Amino acid sequence: MIRTCIYGGSFNPIHNGHIVLAQHILDENLADEVWFVVSPLNPFKHNADLLSDELRLSMTSAALEGKTGMYVSDFEFNMPRPSYMVNTLDSLHSTYPEREFSLFIGADNWLSFDRWYHYEDILHHYTIYVYPRNDIQVDEASMPCNVHLLHSPLIYMSSTEIRERMKDGKSIDDIVPPKVAEIIHQNGFYK
Repeated sequence: MIRTCIYGGSFNPIHNGHIVLAQHILDENLADEVWFVVSPLNPFKHNADLLSDELRLSMTSAALEGKTGMYVSDFEFNMPRPSYMVNTLDSLHSTYPEREFSLFIGADNWLSFDRWYHYEDILHHYTIYVYPRNDIQVDEASMPCNVHLLHSPLIYMSSTEIRERMKDGKSIDDIVPPKVAEIIHQNGFYK
């Protein structure tokens, strides 16, 4: 059984922090591989800064080149929208029965997890790894037995910060992989 951890997000754009956290999952032997599942453009949510599905997929793919155990996935691109994580996990489980799937989310998502669509089904069928976020307190003792708070590095960067830096004409080279910086600069994204 291949242990596959799902790391979903818009990755608008992917940054070094995403990769550090995925590497932590692998280093701690919590999964054999991490799949970066790029979430499609949600038609109900308008964000002028959100690049197309294909551009975000392309940047994520470029960022993961040469990274052992890390893969990009467009699995949700072919699912009904809006995409709900329970449907994604169940579809992945059906499509890849040789894999054992887990979910990787931030502490902010964990605090609102009881508002996720069919969250009880996710809790019942999948292991969840929660990574700490700045200024968000999570009560580890109250977590269900299949939910684990990671003692991973705190990441002080965000995709929002990258977009703001680009608008302000500031460098992003220290917080995104070189290939991602190149794509953003060459195409004038987020200005």
